[in-house]
Amino acid sequence: MSKNVVIIGGGPAGISAALYTARAGIDTTIIENGVHALEKAEKIENYYGFENGISGPSLYATGLLQAKNVGAKVVTDEVVGLSFEDKFKVSATSGEYFADSVIIATGTSRNKPKIENFEKFEGSGISYCAVCDGFFFRGKDVAVLGSGEYAMHEASVLLPFAASVTLLTDGEEPSAPVPDGIKVNTSKIEAVSGDAVLEKVVFEDGKTLDISGLFIALGIAGGADIAKKIGAVTNGTSVSVDENMATNIPGIFAAGDCTGGILQIAKTVYQGMLSGFSAIKFLKG
Repeated sequence: MSKNVVIIGGGPAGISAALYTARAGIDTTIIENGVHALEKAEKIENYYGFENGISGPSLYATGLLQAKNVGAKVVTDEVVGLSFEDKFKVSATSGEYFADSVIIATGTSRNKPKIENFEKFEGSGISYCAVCDGFFFRGKDVAVLGSGEYAMHEASVLLPFAASVTLLTDGEEPSAPVPDGIKVNTSKIEAVSGDAVLEKVVFEDGKTLDISGLFIALGIAGGADIAKKIGAVTNGTSVSVDENMATNIPGIFAAGDCTGGILQIAKTVYQGMLSGFSAIKFLKG
């Protein structure tokens, strides 16, 4: 059976990787969610090959077409998890994708809420990964901050461990179906509090919610969020990689903004190329 690679992200890093893996005869699937930094770039004038510049959305769309033209498959979906079951399993809102190798090229998107005392309890009750830390809160009351598909996934992961799971939307309405067994609180959050560890959430209306753990799942999962779920080393919001774009997990690579450093297209394309080469070498032995 032929080997395959799943690339999470359809920006410059992911497309650059796909151009190499697909042309090497490897079954290549790109999962992109349509949300990317380039959509905010009205005109890009510092990238090679465009004498009059190019808009970010145009560059993004052109890249996806280029990948398709060399044989890569492109699917639109939102990735919420990464695990290993004989092969790597990429969990998304519309299904699961299995791969012999995975390249994380999602960019960086961790959103920190503007909540009083928030930083004080990071690592002391506040977590960014339900798969990583859920077991430590078994039998306790926990909450997930978020309102979309990613938040629902994290809440579902916590449900078997926790005594109760509450979805905190901070004033928004849930934008995805809420799984059975999960409570919902849409009140605006003012602060979190406790002594040495997190003990409660304080809402703007003066009410409180006693919890032992708060899991942050705002927006969509960034590269570091995904990497953590399979045990890859991260550094803050960045995925840790070596000079070949390899993580500490054999077969898992990362490229582009999610690895930190200079956030420039030229760098992401270079890293995408390196990750593609590394995935080819890994898959072909």
